[in-house]
Amino acid sequence: MAYSSLQHFVHELERAGELRRISVFVDPHLQITEVTDRIVKQGGPALLFENTGTEFPLLINAYGSARRMAMALGVDDLETIARRFETLFGELMRPRDGILQKLSLLPQLGALASWMPKVKRGRGACQQVVMDQPDLRKLPVMTCWPEDGGPFITLPVIHTRDPHTGIRNVGMYRMQVFGPDLTAMHWHKHKVSAKHFEAYKKLGRRMPVSVALGGDPVYAYVATAPLPENVDEYILAGFIRRKAVELVKCLTNDLEVPADADIIIEGYVDPQEDFILEGPFGDHTGFYSLADYYPRFHVTCITHKREAIYPSTIVGVPPQEDAWLGKATERIFLAPIRMTVVPEILDMDLPVEGVFHNLTIIKIKKEFPGQAAKVAHAMWGAGQMMFNKMLIITDETVDVHDYAAVARALTDNVHPAEDLLFSRGPMDVLDHSCSRFAYGGKLAVDATRKWPEERPEGSNGLPFSPMKEEEKAYILQRWPEITGINDSLGRQGIAIAFLALRKSRPHQLREIVYPLIQETALGRNRFVVVLDEGMDLEDVGMLVWRWSNSYDPVRDTVVVPAAGGACAVLDGTRKTLRLDGFERPWPNVICSRQDTIAAVDRLWPSLGLGQLVPSPSLRLLPQLKGAGAVAAE
Repeated sequence: MAYSSLQHFVHELERAGELRRISVFVDPHLQITEVTDRIVKQGGPALLFENTGTEFPLLINAYGSARRMAMALGVDDLETIARRFETLFGELMRPRDGILQKLSLLPQLGALASWMPKVKRGRGACQQVVMDQPDLRKLPVMTCWPEDGGPFITLPVIHTRDPHTGIRNVGMYRMQVFGPDLTAMHWHKHKVSAKHFEAYKKLGRRMPVSVALGGDPVYAYVATAPLPENVDEYILAGFIRRKAVELVKCLTNDLEVPADADIIIEGYVDPQEDFILEGPFGDHTGFYSLADYYPRFHVTCITHKREAIYPSTIVGVPPQEDAWLGKATERIFLAPIRMTVVPEILDMDLPVEGVFHNLTIIKIKKEFPGQAAKVAHAMWGAGQMMFNKMLIITDETVDVHDYAAVARALTDNVHPAEDLLFSRGPMDVLDHSCSRFAYGGKLAVDATRKWPEERPEGSNGLPFSPMKEEEKAYILQRWPEITGINDSLGRQGIAIAFLALRKSRPHQLREIVYPLIQETALGRNRFVVVLDEGMDLEDVGMLVWRWSNSYDPVRDTVVVPAAGGACAVLDGTRKTLRLDGFERPWPNVICSRQDTIAAVDRLWPSLGLGQLVPSPSLRLLPQLKGAGAVAAE
């Protein structure tokens, strides 16, 4: 299904009971974020803020559930698109000998041709109104979190073009607003638009850039999709919506943008100009990405529909709306990965707590010893999977979407001394745990059942038994710097435990880890995850989120011989210069301030959103280390 406009999508959301309109004024400066964060974490509806202090209403959380994500892509469920991919690939790749068999391809080829983007003459609906003077301050651009460097456009569909090949790229990179006609352009070194920028720099030419906001909701999705860099994202959009994207030429540069977009921001980046200091920004990792220098984007024209809607999103401590964009990619791209890169993959899961790049769980059809290692290397070499930090690889007996089943496979099939594969490579720019920028350790865990060639004895060690209360009490008494133990998974037969550690001296964990594991019941576990004091040890999902963000597998893993065979101790604590020799600044956790929380509490009865929902930030405030985006020592 193709939506004729963002208004059409809003209508369908409302008809399905998936949207609430908020008519009272809610300030785009911090307050919309606080309202939205409460609703997102409750699994609540999309929100249309109709009174933003500007002429534009603001739509947020439009993608924030499995149902709404499927609606945005015009299907009943995301598996529909994956099945269509498999069918199309299968038809195109099937051998055909005779002329009649080859002619049978014509319908599929005709359908493919009909999905190619088309440029129309004249102006589009997105150009109904042309601002006399382009002024970004007329848009309800949100300042999302208290330590953000300013207001950020968070759902921009950014258009650039390779100056040599003319191939278009459509990406999504946040844009900090510095004035009426100036933003930063936050494209990372690994992104296609950054490559375009470098090409323009070598040519000594200005780089045209145009930004679309709104229109068919599929545009925002394809801007995030991990396509090969020479594939036009609007081909994928046409395939998903089964209708070509109609484009129109911009008014002040030679790029084309969707005719049905709500708002178009045209301009250029001059590669000869000095960069501008952008950020900090409360990012999708749940931590602030810190200030850095990025290119300046100069706005030359802003156009919009007569009744335009401004789309926005927030990112932060998961779950957030972007989790469902990630889940869409997980489902849609499983078929192409299986058919072109790793044919033995049966299924894949990107846990929300892993914030896309930190943790991936893969199910394979195991056919030979060592296959998990082969899959790990293939995945780390496949497009944006190069940023993956941790892979857990299971066999066909495990449901990768059942995390308890995955954890049992880690218990039953993993010997930490033999089944952990470490590597180093490129990491996401936002990974603050790397000792060196955008370069760090990787880990693949072979949780498949082992063949005789892999482990002749067929054993992971002694059978696991959970800890007793007196055993826990002894540990807490013997090592007072350990302030808590969560062994709730152990009582389910899962050999994973979590510890809270009060860090006070260099090399502290290394000093206690061997006696702790070799002399106590903790050694019966396959994995022990260590986190900072102050964490809620009962919330396993939050523990996985915090650990996976703070852990470099090569630097922060100690495998200790133990009663259970071996135990891997994974250090998920915050790293500092004084205690760990960590030289990069460590960011703070993202949460709202008390004054914003109190203001939204007072506003809540007028929002029409039911009973007061407590702020999720109340649980996070104790994790802050001082004021500011950088955590204090």
